[in-house]
Amino acid sequence: MKINSLMITNPITITENASIQEAIELMKINSIRHLPVVAKGNRLKGFITLADLKQGLIPSMLTDVSLSDLIVRNPIMVKPDDDVESAARLIYKHKIGGMPVVKNDKLVGIITESDILRAFIDMMGLLTASSRIDLVIGDEPGAFKNVLQIINDNGGDIINVGITAQEISKRVYYFRLATCDTACIKKALEQKGYEVLDAMD
Repeated sequence: MKINSLMITNPITITENASIQEAIELMKINSIRHLPVVAKGNRLKGFITLADLKQGLIPSMLTDVSLSDLIVRNPIMVKPDDDVESAARLIYKHKIGGMPVVKNDKLVGIITESDILRAFIDMMGLLTASSRIDLVIGDEPGAFKNVLQIINDNGGDIINVGITAQEISKRVYYFRLATCDTACIKKALEQKGYEVLDAMD
């Protein structure tokens, strides 16, 4: 999945000659926490967050601190044709809530941790009625294919599969299924020697 399929296009922006109060009000009115700072032609000049603004608000009342002083000038950014996984890694690694999406030095969108979480929820089918079976498959050749067949033969319709990042023999596989009675699937898997950790209708 590419970032351009998830990003917020035409995001709300601000220029660096605006005031801190104007930026806070803009965020408040639009219920947002990130503001790209742009110049003429939508050229990205920087990025600012609500946390940055709150930290600068009181100093700005006492000294000459301005919005320009609070802007992150070289923000972490991504391109619209980058993979969503790369954005997720950057957000996690740098502990940020979002970043601008840039093409040819021009702002084309913004992507936030909420957008990535929404994509994960959609992909995992977490908001739809479903069943789930968690199991350890092991590292025998063809084991994964065999498990798929057993689930299918016992009435399981697989929506998606999640896998933990461990060595193959210890990986836990999470099979999300269309709503069904998982008892017979669990029994069939155990009869074939697979370790079923959980089965939820």
